[in-house]
Parts: sequence; C-alpha cells; structure tokens
Amino acid sequence: MEGIFLFNLHLLFVIIAIVTVVAWLLFLVIRNFMEFSNSKPSNFTHNNALEIIWTSVPALILLSIASPSFSLLYSLDEISNPELTLKILGHQWYWSYEISDFNSCSGTQHLKYSCYMLTDESLKEKNAMGFFRNLETNKRVILPTNTHLRLLITAVDVLHSWTIPSFGIKVDACPGRLNQANLFIKRFGLFFGQCSEICGVNHGFMPIVLFAVPSVQYHYVIMSNLEFN
Repeated sequence: MEGIFLFNLHLLFVIIAIVTVVAWLLFLVIRNFMEFSNSKPSNFTHNNALEIIWTSVPALILLSIASPSFSLLYSLDEISNPELTLKILGHQWYWSYEISDFNSCSGTQHLKYSCYMLTDESLKEKNAMGFFRNLETNKRVILPTNTHLRLLITAVDVLHSWTIPSFGIKVDACPGRLNQANLFIKRFGLFFGQCSEICGVNHGFMPIVLFAVPSVQYHYVIMSNLEFN
C-alpha cells in the first residue's frame, strides 16, 4: 500500500507540473497574440525545434510515469516466503475462509468458517452500537500483523472480487481458477471491504471484515478456535 501511495504522490507532482506549464503557455498565447498587442498575424506554418520539443517532452513524461508503474505492478505479484496462507472462496452471497497451515502428528488441524452479513434485525437484537450497517459480518477474518501472508482466492459459482481498499488489494475470484496475492499488514485494527464484481441480486451485501492483531495474540486466537478432523 505504501508503494501505491508514493506512486500517487509522484503522479500528483507530474500532473501539477503539466497543468502549470500548460496554463502558463495558454496565458502567453492569449497575451502575445491578442488583437490589441499583435494586430499583424504571423504567417509561419511550422517550426522544427518546437515540434521536436512537444514530441520529446511528453514521451519523457510518459517514460517517467511508466517506469515506477511497471516496477510497482510486478512487485504486487511477488510472493516472498509466506508464513501463512488464507484460502478465500466466494459464494452467492457470502465469503468462506480456510486456514490449513497447522499440522500435527495426530491429524490435520484447520480453521474453516463462513462470513455472512449481519442484517438490520441482527444488529438490533445484539444492540450493536457503533457497528456499520451493511458492513458487519457474523465472523471476522483475523490475521497477524508484520507477517508475510499469501491469499488464495477463487469462487464456487459466479465471478466475485475480494477487495479491501485500505490495503490497496483487489483480486478477482473466478470459478475454476485460483488467483494469488500477497499481503503484509503493518498496523493492527479493523478493516472493511466488499465484493467489487457484480455477482447477482445481493452483490451489494457481501461485506468483508478483517481484524489485524499482533502475532502473539493471533496465535492464541487461532489455537483456541481450531477444529480437528
């Protein structure tokens, strides 16, 4: 996310510079070529130096934008020795998650659960003050901070998209295809997202709630909620 933010600042600087130069040139044209200051119009048709400048300068600007853009794009797809894998399945119209990185001699330990949106009636019954309408779920995805995470996203029925804007992450969930993304959370807290691909009549009711906690607290929560096969 920091790379996306820095790239946004870079683009903002370039855009401000372009707008400033274009506005300055427009002011010069209006001032120097208006009828009162230049009653006799010029009769030249082209200028080689000017044509070279207005061709090379935009090319250099595009190159300065493309270079960090491509490096950021490839870095987003880079997976560096993930310590934990979260499997995400999109359904109509809810998300299910599975963490199966815990193995033991007695069998395979895994944590699997589904997250449904809490309706207005459910929020009223729980007297959930401070909860966000249409964004809260019955269970929250809990992940550790300062840990390299791998996300494996797919769908069971139709196209979905697992999106959390705070992390700058948006991955399509396609039936029959497994998409992969990496995630590194630097701060703990509560983060919200939603399905970003139209998937049916209840597309707008597929919220994502992710709770990032310190690693020590995360392991305690996971071990206390594990199910054994």
